[in-house]
This record gives sequence, C-alpha cells and structure tokens, in this order.
Amino acid sequence: MKNLITDIAGLRVGNASDDALKSGVTVLTGDRHFTAGVHVMGGAPGTRETDLLAPDRLVQEVDALVLSGGSAFGLAAADGVAMGLRADGRGFPAGPATVPIVPAAILFDLANGDQSWTENPYPALGRAAYHAAGDTFDLGSVGAGCGATVAGLAGGLGSASTVTASGHTVGALVAMNAIGSVCDEEGRFWAAPFEENAEFGGQGTPPRAPKEPPTKLAQHNTTIAIVATDAKLTQAQCTRIAVAAHDGMARAILPSHTLFDGDAIFCAATGDKPSHHPVADAIALGHAAATTLARAIARGVHTASGPDAWKARYG
Repeated sequence: MKNLITDIAGLRVGNASDDALKSGVTVLTGDRHFTAGVHVMGGAPGTRETDLLAPDRLVQEVDALVLSGGSAFGLAAADGVAMGLRADGRGFPAGPATVPIVPAAILFDLANGDQSWTENPYPALGRAAYHAAGDTFDLGSVGAGCGATVAGLAGGLGSASTVTASGHTVGALVAMNAIGSVCDEEGRFWAAPFEENAEFGGQGTPPRAPKEPPTKLAQHNTTIAIVATDAKLTQAQCTRIAVAAHDGMARAILPSHTLFDGDAIFCAATGDKPSHHPVADAIALGHAAATTLARAIARGVHTASGPDAWKARYG
C-alpha cells in the first residue's frame, strides 16, 4: 500500500503545475472507464458535467475526473484531458464519434501568480496532467494544490487509502484550498484522531476546537476531492458515498462548506470487487470514505512547501 488513491488497482493520477502561474491540474483516470457520482456542499462551486453524474442520466461511466486551479478558467483543463483521451481512442460511443466523458471541479487560486496570459493555459496543463498519470504521484504544492492555501498556511494536494473489513480498498484525493483551518495553534490537525502511522506529523489530538476557528477571510477558496473504491457500485451508490465523504471534510476543516467555498466531492468505483453484504458494506464504505478523506486533507497541508508551509512553521 502506497497510502494513495492509486492503491485501487487500475486507477492512475497525474499532476501538471505552472510555477509562474502558481496553479495546476490533477487528473484521475483509469485503465478503463469507471462509475462515478458527485455531491456538492459548498456555496460557490465551479463544476463541469456534474449533471451527467445523476443516476437517471444516459451515461453511467466516465473516462477521467479533473481537479483544477484557475477558477472558471480551470474548467478548460478538462478540454485538454478530453483531447488526450480522444487521441487514445477512449470515450463514449456517439454515432461516428467517440466522446470522452470528463467531469471537473475547480478551486480559486487566481490571486497567486502571473495573470498576464492572454490564452487560457489550463487545457495544456490538463493534457500534460493526463499524460503524466501513473500509480505514484507527488503530494503537497503540486497539481491542483500548487497554489492552494488554508487559514494561515499553504494548502496542497493530499491523498490516503485504507482497506475495509470486507476487503474493499478506499482511497481519497483532495486539493485543499479552504477558507477554514486544518489545525490548532500548535499545528495539531483536526483530523488527528484518524491519523495512521504518523502520516501527517504525529502531533497528537488537539484540545477542544474553538467556537470560532480562524479563517483566511478571503473569497479565494474551495476544497475539491475524489474518493474512490474497487467495490462494485451503481451511480446512485457512488453519489451516496460522495455525500458521506463530506463528513470527513467537516472533521478536518473548521469551518467547512461555507458560502465562500465551492466544496465538491466525486466518488469513483472501478467495480473490481463485488459486495457480498450490501448494507454493511455500504455503511463501511461511507465511513471509510469520510475518514480517508480527512486524512488526505491533513496530508495535503502537511506535505506542502514554501514559507507558509506547515513544516516551515511546525515541523
């Protein structure tokens, strides 16, 4: 186990970053298409093709999921991913054409770097991230987490994985850019009760959370994530796992799901392992998605780099 979402066999992740732009793109794809759902809790979301993920829609599987910086401009990253998939002959058959299905979500990091560009840089970043996809990838200030921030600290790209008692693997991938805080004034993460093997510093559990936790008091926010499993799930079941995963976001970020965050979570299911106990497994998968996402959020901040990084302050 790599403690990454790619511990789920067949899934791959790629990052592309632009240091001048201080932004980037992260792509999740697979050896084949996979079932996906989505749930949005934030008050300021930016998404593409999420309506297609409703259980009553024609298309039940997707070819990739995209997390991107760049606010609305970043939605164009999915164009680059789609072109990469098209070149590989992948997509949904539609008459004489093959159309890649690439839902996406974005965060706001436009206040960070050089904004003098006249041609949208995100399609090229999306295609580069797609071509970089593999079963190992960097965390921290890379990809969609390149320019991410949280209250008082650099944000970042995080990932984690776990295996349930039923033998299903659950993973999480998150670009952490929240208005809220992820740790107390001593650097102890709110997600500490779920930490495994000192994966984000082993700082211990913080005391009671403050009634009014610090925020970065900016409208440059949004945490976007993907949870995934090798369980065989329908689109409706994926949607319910995405709903449950928001509990992990709320455990790791204080406050979460504000009017100024566009918090959105996708759920992907490869379907490699059937469920023999549907009710018990559904409960376990939802819980695992939430706790694994909480861990991924803390890891994203813990591995970030730069003068405002967690390690620069508390490491």
